[in-house]
Amino acid sequence: MALFTTLDDLAQQVADEALIVLPPDYSNVPVAAVMALIRRGVKDLHLLFAPIGGIAGDLLIGAGCVKTLEAAAITMGEAGLAPRFSEAVQTNTIAMLDSTCPAIHTALQASEKGVPFMPLRGLIGSDVLKNRADWQVIVDPFDKNDGPIVLLPAIQPDIALIHAPLADRDGNVWIGKRRELMTMAHAAKTTFVTVEEIQDDNLLENDLTAAGTLPDMYVGAIAEAEKGCWPLGLAGRYPADTAAIMDYVEQASSQVGFEEWLKIYGAPR
Repeated sequence: MALFTTLDDLAQQVADEALIVLPPDYSNVPVAAVMALIRRGVKDLHLLFAPIGGIAGDLLIGAGCVKTLEAAAITMGEAGLAPRFSEAVQTNTIAMLDSTCPAIHTALQASEKGVPFMPLRGLIGSDVLKNRADWQVIVDPFDKNDGPIVLLPAIQPDIALIHAPLADRDGNVWIGKRRELMTMAHAAKTTFVTVEEIQDDNLLENDLTAAGTLPDMYVGAIAEAEKGCWPLGLAGRYPADTAAIMDYVEQASSQVGFEEWLKIYGAPR
């Protein structure tokens, strides 16, 4: 398998039914890769957001690519509700696993550390806990008062799917200060990355970039995708296209409008 590939070839490497973890809308969302997955016709994905999702999840749900979704929230932020997600939940066309931000990060960190579970106390007493049979409440063995604590099973995604500003010819990827992307990559079996550009100089050999670089050992495929976050922004490169996001929310309020939006922006079903 070639490390450097095209966007559509990268999407072809994502199997149906894969467990994919995606970043939140404020952190390098690979929208171009999501559009490529829709063109590829991927089916029955288990989507996990680390920890909340937005347009990437809404696109995949609207295109019929998602079977199960796990997230702390799916929202379009100031643009309002995520329309295709909202309808899918109301009509039970996807299975929704409600979670919390700390719970998702904790479960990914368990996989990152190679342990089967991690404890988390803050879920005690919540309705979220009541609806998660896969989370186990035990007596804290270190609590003299025998208080409860929740055990969360490790989550190991098949693929972490991210966008980044830069990669080098050795396959290292610069993600800067976005540490959740590092956790996602460490937890997943492999990471597929779209990037704005590829440079010749090794990122790990430069003290200014090394600390924010994901080493090539975690990376399974890299594809160039200029403005790969659009209509979301990429810090230091380009801002979010607020008008395009608002237009998406308006158009995607109906399935017909959503289909028309996909035709215009290059990902027909």
